[in-house]
Amino acid sequence: MSNPESQGGGWQGAKPLRLLATLAVGCLLYVILPRVAPVPDAKFFAGSAAAKAKNGEKGAKPGEKAAKPADKPKPVEAKAAEPKVEAKAEPKPAAAAKKLSAKEFEVQRIEAEAKARFEAAAKAKADAEAKVKAEADAKAKAEAEKVRQADWVRGLHLFAIFVATILGIILRPLPMGAVAMIGVGLTAITGTLPIADSLSGFAEKTLWLIIVAFMFARGFIKTGLGTRIAYFFMRLLGKRTLGLAYGFAATEFVLAPVVPSNTARTAGIIMPIMRSLARAYGSNPEDGTARKIGAYLTMTCFNLDLIVSAMFLTAMAANPMTQKFAADFGINITWNSWFVAAIVPGLVGLLVIPFFFYKLYKPEITQTPEAVEMATAKLREMGRPSMSEWLMVAVFSVVLVLWVIGEKTFGIDGTTAALLGLALLLLTGVLTWKDVLEEHNAWDVLIWTGGLIMMAGFLNKLGMIPWFSKVVGASMAGHSWQFGFLVLAVTYFYAHYFFASMTAHAGAMYAAFLGVAITLGAPPMLAALVLCFFSNLHASMTHYGTGPAPAMFGLGYVPIGTWWRLGFMVSVVNILIWVVVGGAWWKVLHLW
Repeated sequence: MSNPESQGGGWQGAKPLRLLATLAVGCLLYVILPRVAPVPDAKFFAGSAAAKAKNGEKGAKPGEKAAKPADKPKPVEAKAAEPKVEAKAEPKPAAAAKKLSAKEFEVQRIEAEAKARFEAAAKAKADAEAKVKAEADAKAKAEAEKVRQADWVRGLHLFAIFVATILGIILRPLPMGAVAMIGVGLTAITGTLPIADSLSGFAEKTLWLIIVAFMFARGFIKTGLGTRIAYFFMRLLGKRTLGLAYGFAATEFVLAPVVPSNTARTAGIIMPIMRSLARAYGSNPEDGTARKIGAYLTMTCFNLDLIVSAMFLTAMAANPMTQKFAADFGINITWNSWFVAAIVPGLVGLLVIPFFFYKLYKPEITQTPEAVEMATAKLREMGRPSMSEWLMVAVFSVVLVLWVIGEKTFGIDGTTAALLGLALLLLTGVLTWKDVLEEHNAWDVLIWTGGLIMMAGFLNKLGMIPWFSKVVGASMAGHSWQFGFLVLAVTYFYAHYFFASMTAHAGAMYAAFLGVAITLGAPPMLAALVLCFFSNLHASMTHYGTGPAPAMFGLGYVPIGTWWRLGFMVSVVNILIWVVVGGAWWKVLHLW
């Protein structure tokens, strides 16, 4: 047998030290948490909704049976009273009364004894049924308590697996999808969840919306339409450096609804054009000319990507995950409601951020007439739009319209509209089935997003997230919901310093923070949307906070210290825009 390493294969498995750290944390939590964390009081931890419904049904049946005996004595009392009414209604002479008094007395005595016996029997039956009901209630309460305690242990075990999965996504002993799949498998292998529940996350319709959106992105890239759009805005607005930035903003805005990977959108379409443009103007990090134009465009394009990621449900792969977490709290966020809530603060951000960097990190080159010439030459080289590009535009337009008005007007939800669009792309040959199979990023997203959705969803169903919300909410009692929610939102935002993935951050913290916000009295839809928006905007602060960050930082135009300093400053600007401008807009929309 040949040795794989001798053939150049080498070790293809997990990185040992990272895997060991992940497993150690997961195992410690799995074993220790149930021993050191006693079951909380029922007013804080009620257990799973399924258990409560089951116990509610059990409690209803004895109550129904107990209600029946209470109605039975009434007809008997009426019958017993009838002789009295007849005796009063037909008075007889005194002599006859004296003559019949003995018989009448005997009759009344017999009736009274019969009535007493009947009432005693009815009372005995009622007491027996009451005893049965009490015993049934006591048994139901005992069973409910057992279920509640079992839910607490299951919840702690699931939490341990969830934390280990999030840690694995951060440390990356294996690719993200592999880590999530192992986590899904562990929930079933350990008996924490039934296998059907472990796999339930992959059936979420919003997850399939983002999968199909990846196929649209492939269509934009395959046909060249995405690049054509970028060069079009570059030619239209590129006479000045600030205009170039706004051209990239317009490109991001157009592509974001159907390119659900911020990495593919920025690193795949925008970055190559931006880099070639910077080098055309003699801006190279290797020779100390980064500040000519390349550094400004790098910081601006990266942050524009985060803003448009927050503006559309389909602009970033983790957005449908936060939408599903909100749905677990009964909050229905549609593609249209997300877009309407984000459009005003998002557009303000797209206008402000390029100007903000222009003033704070001003490029040495401010006039770029050659950029227009470059874009014109590239468009001329590409030639007239092909049939595939026109078909892509047509299908994209139909799907976009259905996303905006389809559900209310035609009863077609977002995922159905997306599947219709994919069908049209396949039927027209814009995409082939091979293209669909080769869209590896989409299937990777299906695995890790489905796994995280499932785990966070069952943490909520088992009562762990409501418990956390009640405990934290109780600790913040006495403050207004506005103050409490602002503290929560800002804490959620800046916690991203500890995360290298927007997905990991949202998966770990979104549901818990939303639960606390609702407990504090924040309007549920407002709280859900703000945390959704912040789940994208917070990645501005570091060079590792999201997929495009390492790619853009790796160009070498911006030193790490400068990146962090500007990242913190732009985070403050983003928070102010989305809280102040967004808050006013959301007031108009009656979200609060």
